[in-house]
Amino acid sequence: ATHERLSDRNQTRYDWQHYVPLIERKPGALRNGAPFADLPEPLQRMRKGLLHQEGGDRVMAQVLAEVPKQGLDAVLVAVELALESAPPSGRVSTEHVINVLGRLQAQPLPETVATNLQVSQTPLADTARYDSLRAGSDMQ
Repeated sequence: ATHERLSDRNQTRYDWQHYVPLIERKPGALRNGAPFADLPEPLQRMRKGLLHQEGGDRVMAQVLAEVPKQGLDAVLVAVELALESAPPSGRVSTEHVINVLGRLQAQPLPETVATNLQVSQTPLADTARYDSLRAGSDMQ
């Protein structure tokens, strides 16, 4: 790791990303940890909302654990989108943020292919047909 040199005495500068493995093991460190005072603004908003809820520090630790895997910019966008679509309670889950990350990184759907093929007989939703197939396999 490289750090900018501090020229004055008694200065401390933290990089919160270095502490992500620690908070995965000890999520309570998020509450008063000095390194987490400099989180980017969307993460600060999420942290403030989550730390007032039971288990919120663990949820925040799981979201921060996605930063090394997905990248800071992607996580910031996902957190902002998750906060915008949060319910009135403001509760955002780790799964919600991971879902948004997945949708942001999803491959676009392939284009539809133009074809002259047409369905001549619409399929029937008949579960009895399935049961008859199962009955035939039981006889073997």
